[in-house]
Amino acid sequence: MKKWIQLAALIAGVAAGYQSGQHTEGALAQMVRQLLGVTELKGQVYWFMILGAAAAFALVQLSDIFVRRWLKAGEARLQETPVAHVVSGLAGLIMGLLVSLLAHPLWEGIGGGTFIPFLATLVFGAAGFRAGWMKKEDLIGIFSKWPSGADKDAEPENRGECKILDTSVIIDGRIADICKTGFIEGTLVIPEFVLEELQHIADSSDLLKRNRGRRGLDILNKIQKELDVKVLIYEGDFEEISEVDSKLVRLAKVLRGKVITNDFNLNKVCELQGVPVLNINDLANAVKPVVLPGEEIVVQVIKDGKEHGQGVAYLDDGTMIVVEGGRDYIGATMEVMVTSVLQTSAGRMIFAKPKLLEKAQ
Repeated sequence: MKKWIQLAALIAGVAAGYQSGQHTEGALAQMVRQLLGVTELKGQVYWFMILGAAAAFALVQLSDIFVRRWLKAGEARLQETPVAHVVSGLAGLIMGLLVSLLAHPLWEGIGGGTFIPFLATLVFGAAGFRAGWMKKEDLIGIFSKWPSGADKDAEPENRGECKILDTSVIIDGRIADICKTGFIEGTLVIPEFVLEELQHIADSSDLLKRNRGRRGLDILNKIQKELDVKVLIYEGDFEEISEVDSKLVRLAKVLRGKVITNDFNLNKVCELQGVPVLNINDLANAVKPVVLPGEEIVVQVIKDGKEHGQGVAYLDDGTMIVVEGGRDYIGATMEVMVTSVLQTSAGRMIFAKPKLLEKAQ
């Protein structure tokens, strides 16, 4: 094929040179005579035919090099781009061309022959493709919610229910146990940018971060292979957004799903932007045993409290107990009476005093 293209280019170059050589007084002929320093060029037609063939051959060689590089770069880029993103860009391109077609009578009224309609087609087509590419996640979300014949009878609220996992809740690991119990319904969505962040943490030079990252990857592997839950790896990304938390919020809006996290700050951001959020810490606090004022429990005082004379103990589930006057009993196991319970979104704190002091009073 390449040889046929070169042959056609040579023929076209020879023909163009022949036509140029016929005009002895043309601007091109005068320029050639000036370059050669002669007043008359013998066999002018043949010289122009040779120059035309050489120019055509050089042009074909250069264009072949650049076109080949451009095609290879385009193929590599196309292989890395998800099909849904390409479809979104083509949809935008079609819309832009349709707008240009509808406005064609206006371009003809302006004048300028075919140049203005051609230019308008290029501009609107490029603008439409750009708009479709920039809004690819929104378009994907719209088409993913489009009802098909298989789910016409399904309830709208149960169709496409997605739970999007963030990095912290994956590293925490409790999500795997919760999924095992069957309390999580729908599809677990793991964004690719979260996987990249986990991989970055797992490759960290810091030992603690590296262990946390590897633990997160192990948890994901366990969820995919051992648990009976549907897992979806979302390959899309929001290139205009740099923060992972902001990407999670945007993805939840696109998929109309819920974010599962144990990050207090992400929890607040989701609430402010109207995105449903499931906080693992809130679930843990909800299932903790209820302790009421006046109850007696046995604890071991471990360390000093912030205030003078206070001691700190912990329940088996990690709940902190502040013991008034418990500093003198550090290291000892004792019976205390609950005086008050403070419940916050960050956790639960219990205040108590030694039962011995209660009896003395």
